[in-house]
Amino acid sequence: MSAGWDLTTYDRDNKLALVVEVKSKLDATVSWAAQLRRNILAHGTFPNAPYFLMAFPDRFYLWKNSDSNNESVKPNYIIDAYPTLQPYFDQSGVSAEQISGHSLELIIASWLNEIIHKRPDEMQPFTPLTQN
Repeated sequence: MSAGWDLTTYDRDNKLALVVEVKSKLDATVSWAAQLRRNILAHGTFPNAPYFLMAFPDRFYLWKNSDSNNESVKPNYIIDAYPTLQPYFDQSGVSAEQISGHSLELIIASWLNEIIHKRPDEMQPFTPLTQN
């Protein structure tokens, strides 16, 4: 993990590929997530990474190759997180409504670790709710 970020992922060349901000808030709207991203940018803490993910118990908001201007920009992808995270909630014995920020961070880290170590033929496609 990197200072200031909940999770970071690097590519094979050890370049920062993904930065993840994890929040246990439910029902975070697109505009709320975009404003939070803008606030992060305004504090000058935005990394130079091709992907920025805000992970909530019920939604993933993903920005792809977004520049680091201080505007409130909607995410490129909005994904329903329940199908992905529900097995982890079931395994840990908590619900999306009960999960703490630290526990959700561990779940997201486990999920990302699984993705990183799966073969391409084992991957399940995501169906974005919306795509910009």
